[in-house]
Amino acid sequence: MNVIQGHFDQAGTLRQRNRKLAAGAPIEQQATARVISVTSGKGGVGKTSVAANVAVELSRSGQRVLVIDADLGLANIDVLCGLTPRHNLNHYFAGEKSLVDIIAPGPAGISILPAGSGLQHLTHLDAGQKMRFLEDLDSLHGRFDMVLIDTEAGISENVTYFNMAAQEILVVTTPEPTAITDAYALMKLMSTRYHQKHFSLVVNQAHEMDDGLDVYQKLTIVSNRYLDISIDYLGCIPASDRMLEAVRRQKPMVELFPGQKTSSAFRTLADTLAHRNAPEPKGTVQFFWKRFFTLSQGGES
Repeated sequence: MNVIQGHFDQAGTLRQRNRKLAAGAPIEQQATARVISVTSGKGGVGKTSVAANVAVELSRSGQRVLVIDADLGLANIDVLCGLTPRHNLNHYFAGEKSLVDIIAPGPAGISILPAGSGLQHLTHLDAGQKMRFLEDLDSLHGRFDMVLIDTEAGISENVTYFNMAAQEILVVTTPEPTAITDAYALMKLMSTRYHQKHFSLVVNQAHEMDDGLDVYQKLTIVSNRYLDISIDYLGCIPASDRMLEAVRRQKPMVELFPGQKTSSAFRTLADTLAHRNAPEPKGTVQFFWKRFFTLSQGGES
């Protein structure tokens, strides 16, 4: 089947889903990938490094992994992996390439959906572009076991959009007070405005093992007081000068320095993500299509 035919078939399938939803009929479940957003309230916490290294370790364990670079203005996961892809999401949103066309092979067998950097217009996608992206992303789920969405930092509309599209939200922060405050702000926004109640937490750049637990306890205390959310602590990643060297050499830390404690922590995190019970699927078109249908009928403000 060629790409054009595939798009037409997919559009027909979506129309059938819409009709079933309107009639209240059940929609058959399809096997889908685990979709995890890797996000942060603040830049500079090493979110992209976490996504890249965890992806490599997941792939090494036998998972088929896709990393989506959703930092649409300042994309750099391809740079961290030493890639120079010919095409990126700019070509996709311009209608020049399909998602399959722009997927680039990465280290250890991972696949990367590159965004391209310096493309300011991609930070302001309209509703139609976002819908089309989720529809086409849904068609890739059978190819992968795990999809990691590396969002941009902060609380912009694109950040909340990609977090909403994921089954699981993995918040990356550091022991720095500003990073902790911004991580809380992100979870507060996702909770109060978008009704997200479950978050996972990783503390990066920890100088002591107790740093991670300390950050987790601080966030738990304040969230228990002011928010109705649960935070699942997945561990901490030790700070290492080797990480800076890996970034300079454009290689994942786990490939260059597999014996370092930091690399071991990435392996532990990947193993935790691979073997924990997955939440109910919501990071697919089926979820978004239902939500879109409800909104269009005036069922939600």
